[in-house]
Amino acid sequence: MANSSEPADKNSSYESNLDDENIDLTAISGKNFWFDQGFTRLVYFFAVVTFAVLFLMSWVIYKEALPAIKQFGVAFLWGQDWDTGNQIFGALPYIYGTLVSSAIAIFLAVPVGIAVALVTSENFLPTSVRTTLALVVELIAAIPSVIIGLWAIFSFIPVLEPFEKLLGNTFKFIPIFNTQDPVGTNMLTAGIILAIMILPTMAAITRDVLLAIPKELRSASMALGGTRWETIFRVLLPAGFSGIVSAAMLALGRALGETMAVTMVIGNSAQISASLLDPAYTIPSVLANEFAEAEPGLHIGALSYLGLILFALTLTVNIGAVLLVRWFASKNN
Repeated sequence: MANSSEPADKNSSYESNLDDENIDLTAISGKNFWFDQGFTRLVYFFAVVTFAVLFLMSWVIYKEALPAIKQFGVAFLWGQDWDTGNQIFGALPYIYGTLVSSAIAIFLAVPVGIAVALVTSENFLPTSVRTTLALVVELIAAIPSVIIGLWAIFSFIPVLEPFEKLLGNTFKFIPIFNTQDPVGTNMLTAGIILAIMILPTMAAITRDVLLAIPKELRSASMALGGTRWETIFRVLLPAGFSGIVSAAMLALGRALGETMAVTMVIGNSAQISASLLDPAYTIPSVLANEFAEAEPGLHIGALSYLGLILFALTLTVNIGAVLLVRWFASKNN
């Protein structure tokens, strides 16, 4: 009788454990090994160091920008004059050039990056071709910025310039193409070069996001009668929306901060023009061109002020991306 009752006791004990509401498989209050605790503390330490470095960078730039902040205040944001001789500085042409060139780049890179990610993640092509194509696209990220700038000057601009002149002469009634006989160094060229530079970031991260989506979603969609393209546009892309947005924001962050290649092809003219075929200027470009020869005082302060504005723009983009992802998630739920 004792032997026969033992399994019943074990089963009742097992069922009581299953019914226990206090069981939490993710709890961390139990006994940990010393290396687990050490790793946790190491992660916290590096998180604090990262925040401290970011704060220190912001403080140093703010301190250098303080003379310009006191002199011009918020009016610096919409000032259009940049006269180092008379110590008059305004940031609007540089903010405009940075935002418009980055917008052109992200407008071109997002659809192309998603297309490359789809081709290299789905079975449209043989595995060897997909792997090779993904590797070639990712290798663009390893090319130094100045090399891409030189390639643009000697190879890309001579090919693009006749097309830009055709746009300017044929569609001059459209404000964004209203430039008579444009040269190759302009806003549109800079935007295209930026799109080429941020394409690996957009394509590689989007590809990883699509590969991480469970295959059961594809199978279930096709089992319900969905075509390949319906599955892609109605299932896969919405499922990977947050990751695709993150890829776009990382790519946009690089576009906002890109310096040498843009400096070599944008024309470096501090003007605000509706036409994309006119030369322009960006914040990173003016920092690269003038900081080495800038005199202490308002000039250094104005350049540092531009650096703060660029940092604020990047931070705003990232916050906006987080809010967009959360809004999309809440809408789906």
